Amino acid sequence: MNDNFAHTIQRMNELGRSRQPFAFLFDFDLKKTLVFRWDDDVIRWSVPEHSNTGQRPTIPKKLVWETEPVPYLSYKKAFDLVQSHIYKGDSYLLNLTMPAKVTTNYTLQEIFWASQSQYKVYLENCFVCFSPEIFVRIANGKISSFPMKGTIDADLPNAAEILRTDKKEVAEHSTIVDLIRNDLSMVADHVTVKRFCYLDRIKSSQAGLLQMSSEISGTLPSDYYKHLGDIFARLLPAGSISGAPKKKTIEIIKKAENYSRGYYTGIFGIFDGTDVDSCVLIRFIEQEQGQLIYKSGGGITYQSNCEKEYDELIKKIYVPLAGND
Repeated sequence: MNDNFAHTIQRMNELGRSRQPFAFLFDFDLKKTLVFRWDDDVIRWSVPEHSNTGQRPTIPKKLVWETEPVPYLSYKKAFDLVQSHIYKGDSYLLNLTMPAKVTTNYTLQEIFWASQSQYKVYLENCFVCFSPEIFVRIANGKISSFPMKGTIDADLPNAAEILRTDKKEVAEHSTIVDLIRNDLSMVADHVTVKRFCYLDRIKSSQAGLLQMSSEISGTLPSDYYKHLGDIFARLLPAGSISGAPKKKTIEIIKKAENYSRGYYTGIFGIFDGTDVDSCVLIRFIEQEQGQLIYKSGGGITYQSNCEKEYDELIKKIYVPLAGND
């Protein structure tokens, strides 16, 4: 555990113990972790029950959106490396991601205001995220996780039935559910799968997506709020955006992706003095040396088809606009 991560965990424990509201941010590598005051304007955020944003301004201009994904052959090289490790038994599910250049007439802050998602985060001059994926929620002594794995174009005929009966997608989803159930069992008792393979429709600036999720819950000790940092330290990084087995799969990710995820696929969350809500930082745009980079990806198994996975990666490069698209 590096010093920055250790300090963040300790600070979360202290603030939880005093029931003081705060926000927190973890990057994928757990090297740039941060804790914020609830009203800190360096980071703007909105979650289903709380927000520190104030009134949303109107963004009157129409979005201009151009993308430049990595070339297919570059993706295939990484995909083939992942598959070789899967066939050797080193991993049986790996979330492979890639950066894409995007050009738009919106600033990161304008994208934050204009986008529509249950979780939104804007870190000043760094990134914006409009995530549909819950990480964990803690309420009434229960911890629940909602892994999201499995995607299809919602406009396809019988899209829901196709997704629910796709052997690759269901197997991938089942693997993540099993991984998250094991992760929650490290911090909670009586862990059960409450809902399995339910579907959510996600709005994008180009089309709709259907995504498959499950709900897994367990019971925390009565003094859990004194150990909030310790709880998250045990659960990170998120299983849905790494893979299984987690440790070895992350080693393969580093070789295959050959770029820094940064805060992408990390975690953002808030503690309101009683309950916790948090999300996985997907649907994510970062500013790097004046260039906007959109990072996206998907789960790879032995059943994966490279062209389909590349197509899914591209479909996830979108902005879910609120009423002005």
